[in-house]
Amino acid sequence: MADYREITTIEQWREALESSGDKPVLVLKHSTTCPVSAAALEEYEEYLNGSPKDGVDYVMVKVIESRPVSNQIAEDLGVKHESPQIIFVKDKEKYWTASHWSVTKKHIHAVLD
Repeated sequence: MADYREITTIEQWREALESSGDKPVLVLKHSTTCPVSAAALEEYEEYLNGSPKDGVDYVMVKVIESRPVSNQIAEDLGVKHESPQIIFVKDKEKYWTASHWSVTKKHIHAVLD
């Protein structure tokens, strides 16, 4: 299983964004109060428990608890905020994004593998 880490500060986000030039980052924006987001988190974790792609930094941002970080991600990547939302960042730019019921293990595999 690959581990993911929670990003709670803008500084942590900026470090992840900067490092995406060398190592892509898969960001899950998660709402702790939303059942759709709970399903997306489950899909994310199922992906990570299977055969996740090596060489990717897996992170999660709780959109309510870390609202400034969530907003900064949307601004930096030019991506409209949605929750749940998954964003694959490569070379400091958004490469792919999906939201709501489209955040699935199958879609993650399709993009990363």
